[in-house]
Amino acid sequence: MSAAGKIRRNLPNREQGRQDLPVRRAFSTSWALLLLTLVLLVTAPVAGAQAHSPSEYQVKAAFLFNFAKFIDWPPSAFAGPQSPFAICILGVDPFGKTIDNALEGKAIGDHPVIVLRAKDAADARRCQMVFVSSSEKQHLAELIASFRGANILIVGETERFADAGGTIELMLDQNHIRFAINTYAAEAAGLKISSKLLALAKIVRAGPESGRN
Repeated sequence: MSAAGKIRRNLPNREQGRQDLPVRRAFSTSWALLLLTLVLLVTAPVAGAQAHSPSEYQVKAAFLFNFAKFIDWPPSAFAGPQSPFAICILGVDPFGKTIDNALEGKAIGDHPVIVLRAKDAADARRCQMVFVSSSEKQHLAELIASFRGANILIVGETERFADAGGTIELMLDQNHIRFAINTYAAEAAGLKISSKLLALAKIVRAGPESGRN
């Protein structure tokens, strides 16, 4: 093949590279914005520190939504490719309408976000994310055990929640929300957590035996 022929053959590939470039840039930018949002949440004080700060549960609602963006669920976690992404609240609801208002119209990929109140653990198994209220701390180990085998992100605010086998623990530290991630629990649930999210978290690796007395 002549040199001119080789050049002609390579032109489509180069053009394809140029066409892909804006897409790659947009993808990188979207990840950067997501990460910036999460960093701002970590550093933002909750009400009490400043008069115009958001309330504790406004911040926690935002955390729940942003956690979902940094975690991959297997296809088996959804009934269909466009079925809802359900966030269940189990136990006494500390959010009230705050979380419904904050997440109204939001979506995770092609999955519209819905917020549900679960009457028990069996009811909560229909959800992709379960927030376990601190009202359930007396039987936390039993609740967490009931979710084994399901592709569910289990989030709570009870002290040592992650050590007990929960996936993510939200902690209030000097008027800032911090979080711990139990990587063992995430792996057991078939959830893939972004390294970007792990970099902002305290890492816990505790198996099911940890939640037992």
